[in-house]
Amino acid sequence: MVVHLKWVAGPGVSESDIRHYDVVIAGGGITGLTLAAALRDTSLRIAIIDQNQPVAVSDEYSLRVSAINHAALRLFDEVGAFEGMVKLRVSPFREMHVWDSTGVGQIHFDSAELGLDTLGYIIENNVIQHALLAVIEQADTIDWLCPAKIASLELNHSLKRVDLDGGKSLTAHLVVGADGANSLVRQAMCIVLLRRPYKQQAIVCTVATEYDHQQTAWQCFLPTGPLALLPLQNGQCSVVWSLDQAEAETILALDNAAFAARLEQAFEYRLGSVKAVSSRAMFPLGHGHVDRYVQPGLALLGDAAHTIHPLAGQGANLGISDAACLAKVISEALQARRRWSALYTLRKYERSRKGANQLMEASMTTFKYLFGNDNPFLAELRNAGLNLVDHAAPVKQILIKRALGGI
Repeated sequence: MVVHLKWVAGPGVSESDIRHYDVVIAGGGITGLTLAAALRDTSLRIAIIDQNQPVAVSDEYSLRVSAINHAALRLFDEVGAFEGMVKLRVSPFREMHVWDSTGVGQIHFDSAELGLDTLGYIIENNVIQHALLAVIEQADTIDWLCPAKIASLELNHSLKRVDLDGGKSLTAHLVVGADGANSLVRQAMCIVLLRRPYKQQAIVCTVATEYDHQQTAWQCFLPTGPLALLPLQNGQCSVVWSLDQAEAETILALDNAAFAARLEQAFEYRLGSVKAVSSRAMFPLGHGHVDRYVQPGLALLGDAAHTIHPLAGQGANLGISDAACLAKVISEALQARRRWSALYTLRKYERSRKGANQLMEASMTTFKYLFGNDNPFLAELRNAGLNLVDHAAPVKQILIKRALGGI
């Protein structure tokens, strides 16, 4: 719960307990760490607050992965984090095959057609976090406060204040909410995320299949939602299966053998039989957007500002682009000796990102409703559309270049 406090040191909090920063980032996930890494070479003093330690990278693949596009990869390379990801493990995908289970419509993307080595990389979220943390740890101007939990925020002054559990307090000229869809910073800003649930759940797991994944991202559109098998470095696949609430609960409860059989059938045996299944998890799906990204000395990034359906794997990429844009706006203001935390500066970030994010949200919602039903007319329309685009090289290149981040 967020409580607005008066601008005084509370009981047991002395001035010596207050630490002063230029930027305080709430949230140590991919988006928050990307922003800190992108600002590491500035003169700004930065604190990152996160209550959860990143999940350790083990022999077993994490259930949460992201399909990282070229725009995000360029930023990771610029800040020196991609090399660390490669040393841990990354999984390139060179092709993408998408089809509609209700007909013969399909579309195929090949990196070779664009003169690229890959279309992107499937990377576990914890691998990205650890690589970004390794970069941040080399910066004397960045403090990683973890585990640390925000108890309250005071955002009504030019110098913002964040109080932590345990009595410590931080002040900053800019507080950034990169703390997810349930953002405390957003709540303190009195901004509402108009989240609209899809009444669906996504089941995630890792599977071993009979046939090689061929470094291809496979996605089948079913009437109940998309099913994706994403290639991993060890030859296995990461599964993201979107289902209506009741069906998702039923399938999650199946034993491994029954789950594997349902998955094989739903995926039309494109990769043969499923030989092994990891533990499984489920999370709700929805979409939403805030009407404002910024206030004086305040900014929202990533899922704190917008959420979308995972069917195209763009959620993480949008948050990374948010972080890159805000870092660029701040850096340019610093170089020009302008007030880098002022509203007129932060509005440049909002104007740059809000329209792009809204367009992606609308596109994914349209795809979800167009493909997520068994209406015969729509089925015929979308199958014809997939085949038409697949044979229209210029249109197909426009689509894939946009998905890759505008290469």
